[in-house]
Amino acid sequence: MDETISNEARSILGLRLSTDPRWVNLAEISIEAILTDHAYCEQKAAVSCISLVQRYNQKPALVKALAPIVTEEWGHFRMVLAELEKRGMQLGLQRKDVYVNALLKFVQTGGAEEGRLLDQLLFMAMIEARSCERFKRLSEGLADPYLQKFYRRFMESEAGHYSLFIELAETYINKDKVKHRWKEWLEYESEMMNSIEIRGDRIH
Repeated sequence: MDETISNEARSILGLRLSTDPRWVNLAEISIEAILTDHAYCEQKAAVSCISLVQRYNQKPALVKALAPIVTEEWGHFRMVLAELEKRGMQLGLQRKDVYVNALLKFVQTGGAEEGRLLDQLLFMAMIEARSCERFKRLSEGLADPYLQKFYRRFMESEAGHYSLFIELAETYINKDKVKHRWKEWLEYESEMMNSIEIRGDRIH
């Protein structure tokens, strides 16, 4: 990716609403549930990247950029599974993802392909941005030193993925359009977060 794109992309993360500090305390008493939900988040991220590659297979930069992300996300899924096993815990049932389902309502599904592509990439960027923020909270707020480091590594990875999706959007779409639409996504996500129940058994 062009560094002039990525440098600008990294400067506009800007989530409007921070996670309620109580979430980490709730998560700490639900580690098995948090790890289970985290595992499914990584699995869904890999599948979503595969879907984007299949849908936009005529966009070489996108295919080249996302192919290794599929491998990385699946590797993360396996890492979380290993952590569950190490702790004598089980991968529980996949739960309905209220956060992602609410985000999907904002994704453009009709109209020009450019708008649909832009929203698909910003949808993924938003999930990575919020995941990064949540992992940061876990890395700073959990009492378990090992889990602090565990989530610090995931935080750094999610930040890189967020930047990548913004960069891909700017590769195919005018930067001003990307920036304007990203601001709309940030506003929508902030309002949405205010209406979602704080749950300690979910990453989002």
